[in-house]
Amino acid sequence: MARVKSLCVFCGASGAVDPVYRDAATRFGALLAKAGVELVFGGGRIGLMGLLAEAVMTGGGKVTGVIPRHLHDFEIGDRKPLGELHIVETMHERKALMFARSDAFAVLPGGLGTLDETFEVLTWKQLGLHDKPIVVVDTGGYWNPLIHMIERVVATGFAPPSSRDLMRVVGTPEEVLPLLASLPEPSLAPPSRFTS
Repeated sequence: MARVKSLCVFCGASGAVDPVYRDAATRFGALLAKAGVELVFGGGRIGLMGLLAEAVMTGGGKVTGVIPRHLHDFEIGDRKPLGELHIVETMHERKALMFARSDAFAVLPGGLGTLDETFEVLTWKQLGLHDKPIVVVDTGGYWNPLIHMIERVVATGFAPPSSRDLMRVVGTPEEVLPLLASLPEPSLAPPSRFTS
């Protein structure tokens, strides 16, 4: 695939997590900056999101955040936004704009919001609405239950075996960009409602 210019990263907004997850987010941000890959993310300054974006900016990289107005005060407060910030009205607008601004997706550990974002882009891909790569970073085995759940969904007939191919799984942030570089170009143009 041609070099990824912008990568949307889904990850947690909680900072009260194991340092292994915090370290992975910081390392990943430094890698994105070094590679010249723009980070597209949820816009917050807290949790893994904030660590990731700070690391990109510290490394001289480009950061684009998208945040709903109702989360702005909680996730940014009076502090300066990390990079370019788009304030939207709804969570749906947030996800659509993040999608439109990104060439690919990476998923770091996170909570229910991260799961929501991840399953939406997986579902869109399953429905043929896009063909952008999705890489799950299974730091410390965090996403093992998700991987097993997808296997169960396939095994019980609720999804075709091809569903296993909707995402790739790696163990560390260092594997993400080399994997993306090895993949073929996406073959589908996104529908206009995701790019406007």
